Amino acid sequence: MSSNRITIHRPDDWHLHLRDGDMLRAVLPETSAHFARAIIMPNLVPPVLTKADALAYRNRIVAALPAEHDFSPLMTLYLTEGTDPDDVEAAYKEGVISALKLYPAGATTNSASGVRDFDRAMPVLERMAALGIPLCVHGEVTDPDIDIFDREAVFIDRILAPLRKRLPELRLIMEHITTQDGVEFVKSNDTNVGATITTHHLIINRNAILVGGIHPHMYCLPVAKREKHRLALREAATSGDARFFLGTDSAPHTDDRKESACGCAGIFTANNTVQLLAHVFEEESALDKLEAFASLNGPAFYGLPVNDAKITLEKRDVPASFADKINTKDGLVTVFNPGFDVYWHYAE
Repeated sequence: MSSNRITIHRPDDWHLHLRDGDMLRAVLPETSAHFARAIIMPNLVPPVLTKADALAYRNRIVAALPAEHDFSPLMTLYLTEGTDPDDVEAAYKEGVISALKLYPAGATTNSASGVRDFDRAMPVLERMAALGIPLCVHGEVTDPDIDIFDREAVFIDRILAPLRKRLPELRLIMEHITTQDGVEFVKSNDTNVGATITTHHLIINRNAILVGGIHPHMYCLPVAKREKHRLALREAATSGDARFFLGTDSAPHTDDRKESACGCAGIFTANNTVQLLAHVFEEESALDKLEAFASLNGPAFYGLPVNDAKITLEKRDVPASFADKINTKDGLVTVFNPGFDVYWHYAE
C-alpha cells in the first residue's frame, strides 16, 4: 500500500435495503458491482417474516442479479412478537438466513410490525442466543416524548443494556450507530456485540439537513447528530477495532417521496461508498485500517470467510465521476452527494 494506491479484499455491506420489484432490479446492480455480500433488510411490504418469505425474496434478488456480477445476498427475518422460534431455527440451520432484524415498532420505514413488548419476543431471542444467531438492532426508542436526537442513547439505557444483561450470549449488532453513546456501549462489551457504521454518518452531521434550508436527501433514520458524534464514529471506524464494520444502510426512495410534505428517511450510497470511504480514511490518516472496516471485521463477526477477490483503488489528479441519479421505473433516486470532490478511483 502507498499513500496513492491501496489493495484490499473485496468489501461486504452488512446493512442494505434493496426493496423489491422494479426498484430491486434498478438498484441491485449498484451494490453487486462493488460488494461481494450484503445483509439484506427484511422491511418490505409485507415484511419478510418466515423461512419461506426469505427463500422467495432471495430468489427474486438472485433473478435480478446481472450475470457478470458475483454477489451473495445474506437474508434476514423481521422479528415480531409472534415470530416462531422453530421456523427461525430451521431457517438458520438450513442456511436460508444469516440473522434476524429487530425494529422497535414505528422506528423507521415499514417498521409498524416491529416489537413493542420485548418480553413477548423473548422465546425467539432465547433460541437465537442458544444457536448463536445474530440479532441486527435498529437502536432507537419511539416514545413521542423522547427527542429524536436522544432516541439512540435512551434505547441503549432502556432496552439494549438490560437485554445484554439478561442474555449475554446473544450476538448483537447495533446497526447504523450515530452517537458517541453507541460507540461507548460497543467498546464496553468485549464479546458478542458489534456495530455497523454508515458511509453518510461518517461525512455529515445534522447541519447537513437543516442549514441553508431543508435538504431532504440528507434525511435518514437514525437522523444525523451533532458534530461530536460524527467525530466519535470516525474514530471508531478508522481505529481497526474489530467490533466496528461497514453497513451502508443504503436506502433508495424516489425523489418524489423524498421531496414531499412528509419525506421518506433514507440515503442512497451503494454506488459511491467504497471511494468515499477511501477519502474519509485518508483524511483520518488511516488508509491502512480501511480493509479491516470494509472487508475483514464483518465476516469475522458473522463467522464467514473473507472474500478471496481483491480490489485496488488509486488516487488521481482528477475527481471521480459518480451518477447523481439512478433511473428506476418508479422514478429517479438521488445518490448521496458528500459535498466535496473525491479523487479515489478503481484501478483499471
